Amino acid sequence: MIDKTNGLTNSDFKILDIVASLPNLPKGAFNVRKNGEAAARSVTENIDISNKADGTGIDIRIKAGTVDENVYIPVLLTESGLDETVANDFYVGENAKVTIVAGCGIHNGGSCGSSHNGVHTFKVGKGAVVKYVEKHYGEGTGDRVMNPSTVIVLEEGAVFELEAVQIEGITSANRNTTAYLAKDAKLTISERLVTSEEQNVNSNVDVYLNGDGSKLQVVSRSIAKDNSVQVFHPKAIGNSACFAHIQCDSIIMDKASVSSVPEICANCADAEIIHEAAIGRINNEQLLKLQTLGLTAEEAEKVILEGFLS
Repeated sequence: MIDKTNGLTNSDFKILDIVASLPNLPKGAFNVRKNGEAAARSVTENIDISNKADGTGIDIRIKAGTVDENVYIPVLLTESGLDETVANDFYVGENAKVTIVAGCGIHNGGSCGSSHNGVHTFKVGKGAVVKYVEKHYGEGTGDRVMNPSTVIVLEEGAVFELEAVQIEGITSANRNTTAYLAKDAKLTISERLVTSEEQNVNSNVDVYLNGDGSKLQVVSRSIAKDNSVQVFHPKAIGNSACFAHIQCDSIIMDKASVSSVPEICANCADAEIIHEAAIGRINNEQLLKLQTLGLTAEEAEKVILEGFLS
């Protein structure tokens, strides 16, 4: 049942109703936020969404044993000059298996900057499996700022996959991710970023591997164009008999700037932590090979960049 509160147009609701009626769509709940206001909400028997008492955000509670259900929490900003901070807490019960999608888009057609600061905290119970997809998009003339902060707490045997995507359009972003892993917990972070013009992004990741058998994999791939600036600082702290691998690969173009500073820290003799970082230009041999197959230089470049991010 869709709770129509405010902020969405009739066209918006028509789209939601159509999507909700699709027969092959996995069961799930959603909460839509538009221009700082709650706009629509739907819950299920196993997934509840409620407002925080202080009005700062929402609580999402997923029952233990919930399998193959989704949670969608899109945010839309279409007003110039809007600056909001939202705190959302997720409580995932033991042995649940869910997908959470947090898409956020800013269309700023004015001259004043618009920004969204999302603070998401995940408390994941024993044996639960969570896939969290976070996609940010922006367009317009005014500044478009996204500052996502993510805190992940994994209990014993929990598995968490974070897929973070930002493909141009966002003029400024400060991304901060902090995670705490208990025994046999596993965290996978996949980050894909593209910046152009005068855009800048700072991405910080701090993961504490506190339990024996905990595992971390971080793969960050980015493309920096024009005069854009990117700074990456992933850090793995091994406090147990754990394994971690951090990989940062970037393609730099034009007059862009990329800094990659992976950091590893072992506080246990049985911790195994590896880091890799690479920054470079597009491979000229690949460009030439694709052009011999009939592609133009622009088409060949596009194919290489898309393949790099995939």
